[in-house]
Amino acid sequence: MATSAARSTNTLWSKVKKVPVQYPFMFGVGISTIKTSFSDLLVQKVVEKRDEIDWKRNAAFATFGCIYLGGVQYAIYVNGFSRLFPSAASFSAKSVKEKLKDGKGMRNLFAQVFLDQAVHHPLMYFPAFYCTKEFVMSEKPDYLKVLNDYRANMSEDLTALWKVWVPSTIINFAFMPMHARIPWVAGTSLIWTCILSAMRGGDVAHSDDLAMGNVSGASMKILKEGISDMWTCPVEMDRDLNHLCISCNGAHKIGWVALLAKIVSENGGNVTHSKMIHLGTDFTVLMHVSVKPEGAEKLKKAILSNKELGTLQPRVSDLTKYDKSPPPELGFRIHCVGEDRPGILAAIAKQLSKKRLSVENITTEIRLNTKTKKREFVINADCITHVQMDDDGRQVFVNDLIKVKNDLNLDVMDILIHTGK
Repeated sequence: MATSAARSTNTLWSKVKKVPVQYPFMFGVGISTIKTSFSDLLVQKVVEKRDEIDWKRNAAFATFGCIYLGGVQYAIYVNGFSRLFPSAASFSAKSVKEKLKDGKGMRNLFAQVFLDQAVHHPLMYFPAFYCTKEFVMSEKPDYLKVLNDYRANMSEDLTALWKVWVPSTIINFAFMPMHARIPWVAGTSLIWTCILSAMRGGDVAHSDDLAMGNVSGASMKILKEGISDMWTCPVEMDRDLNHLCISCNGAHKIGWVALLAKIVSENGGNVTHSKMIHLGTDFTVLMHVSVKPEGAEKLKKAILSNKELGTLQPRVSDLTKYDKSPPPELGFRIHCVGEDRPGILAAIAKQLSKKRLSVENITTEIRLNTKTKKREFVINADCITHVQMDDDGRQVFVNDLIKVKNDLNLDVMDILIHTGK
C-alpha cells in the first residue's frame, strides 16, 4: 500500500512538473496573477495592518500581474529575447566554467540585462503599471496625471527596482531555461511587488521606512480611508463621565508629572490623553482627565489649591458642558520632510487655513539626516473639516500642497485622507 501511494505521488508530481514546460504561457499568467494579488494582500494585512482589504487596489495589482507580468513579459522574455539572442537558451544550459569562456554569450547576457533594466522597465513596465492602477482604481482616469506622477517618481522607482532586479535578472538570463524564465521572474516579483505595493499602492504613509532605508528621495503618497478615533474628541468617549482639560506651564523641575498624576489619581480621576514637553527652561502639560460627575469639582479644587503645583499656574476647563460637535466630514494627516529652511511651516499652515481646516494636532522637529549630514525639518499635522469636499475639491487641495512641496523642494510629502464614509 505504501509503495502504491508513493508511486501515485511520484506520478502526480511528474505530471505537475510538466505543466510549466507544456503550457509555459498559461502557467506564467496564472503564477503572475496569483503572486501579484497575494503580494499586495500581504502588504495590506501584515505591513499596513488593515482591518478591511482594499479590493479595488488589489484588483489593480492582479490585473497588472495577469496582463502585463504574465502576458506581455512572456512575449518579451521568451519570444522577443529568444529572437534577439538566439544563443540564450544554449548559453543558460552551459556550466559556469563554460559560460565564463563564452565571450559572446557573456556579452549577450549583459546586453539582455541592459535592455531589460534600462529600456523595458523604464519605458514599458512602469508606465503600464501606473496606467493599469489608474484605470482600475479611478472612476475618471487621468492619464496625463499618471505620466506626471511617474516622471516625479522615476528616480526613486528605478533605484528601488535595480537593487532587486539587476541581480535577479543576471541569474535569470544566465541560468534559467526559457520555460522557467517567467516563473523565476514571478518568484523574485513576490518580493518586489510587496515593495511596489508599499511604495505606489497609494496607501502607505512611510514607505521610505518600510523599505528599510533602501528606497528614499522625493515622494508623494495619498491614502483614503475612514476617519479614525484619533480625531474624535475625548468628551465623546463616555457621556456618563465628566471630562476636564488640565493645562500647566512653568519652570521645569523633576517631579512635576508624578505630582500631577498623584493628585488626579487620589481624587478619582483617570488620565486618558496627555502631552507633556520640556522646552528650554519651561515645562508644559496638556492633559485630558475623565472623572465621575460627583467627583469633578473635588478634583478641580485639588489641582488649583495645591501650593507646589501653583508655580505651574494650572488651569482646569470642564469640557462636559460643551455641546457634542457633529462628526467631521474629512480628516487629513500630512507628513512633510525637507531640508531645514524658513517658511516651511508657514506655507503648509497657510494652505490649511485657506481650506478652512481645523488643526487638531501639529508637531514639528529638526533632525539630522545621517546620509546627507544636513538638518531636516519634519512636520506632522492632523486636520479636520466639517465642510463637505467632493473629489474635485480634494484634488484641488492636494494640488495646492503639491505646489508647496515643489516650491520648497521638500523630500517627502505624505497625505492621508480620512473620509467620513
